Amino acid sequence: MTIAPAQTEAVNFRLYDDEAERLLSSDQFPDKVTMLPGAAGQRTGERIRILWGQDLIRDLLDGRYRTVICGVNDRDNSHGIVAQVVELLHTSQWTPSSVTSYAKMFQDSVSVHAAADKEPYVLKYDLDSLLVLAILRPKGKDHFSIDDLYRGFRTVSKMLSDRRERQPAATVSFLNAKANRLVEADGREPSFETVLRTMFNAGFRGDVYTAPSMWKFGHVGVFPTYPFPESLERMRGGSS
Repeated sequence: MTIAPAQTEAVNFRLYDDEAERLLSSDQFPDKVTMLPGAAGQRTGERIRILWGQDLIRDLLDGRYRTVICGVNDRDNSHGIVAQVVELLHTSQWTPSSVTSYAKMFQDSVSVHAAADKEPYVLKYDLDSLLVLAILRPKGKDHFSIDDLYRGFRTVSKMLSDRRERQPAATVSFLNAKANRLVEADGREPSFETVLRTMFNAGFRGDVYTAPSMWKFGHVGVFPTYPFPESLERMRGGSS
C-alpha cells in the first residue's frame, strides 16, 4: 500500500546555525526514529505521552517528575532502573541491596498472610524528592506477563488518582529490560503498541519513556501519543 504524503507548506527557516544541518543529515545515523505528526491543536481526550529520545534518569534527577513507575523483584535489582535512581538521587536513603531486601521481605510476608491475593503488588519507595512505584514481579517468576502489567498498572492508576502531589508521573516501557523482563506466552516481548494499550486500558495517563533499543526502527513511523490516530486502523484495514 502506498500512502501519498500530506501536503505541507514550504519551509523557509533553518534548524541549526552554520553548516550543522548538512553535518547532521539523518542518513549518517543508523539509530533514529521517524516521528509522525500528532493532532496538534486539537482536543484529543485522554492520552499517554510518548517520550522519544529523552533521558529518563536525567529528567528524574532534574526533578521533572514526582513519581516514576518501574519493575522490581525479590532477587536482584542491581541492573534495573530502580538501582540507578536510588544511587544517583542524593536525597535517597535506599540502596540497590536494600530495595531488593524490602521486596523480598514483602514477598515473603504476603505469601504467608495474603497468599490468595492477586499479584502483582506495587511497592512504594519514598526517595524524598521522588516516589518510586515499583511493580513487584510475582513470586517464582523470572519475568512479567502482559496480565501482570495490566493488574500492576490498575493499582498504580488508583494510587495516582486524585493525588496531585504525585503528579506528574512517568514510567519505563518495560521493554528490553535487564532485570525485569516483559514476556508474552510465546516467549517473545510484546509490541510497544500492546504495552501502551495495556497501560492505557489500566487507566494510566502519564508519560512513557521508550527503551534505547527502540531507536533501531528508523524505517518505521512512530507517534508522540497514544491512542494512535484512527487513520492507522483504516490503513490496517486496507484503506487510506
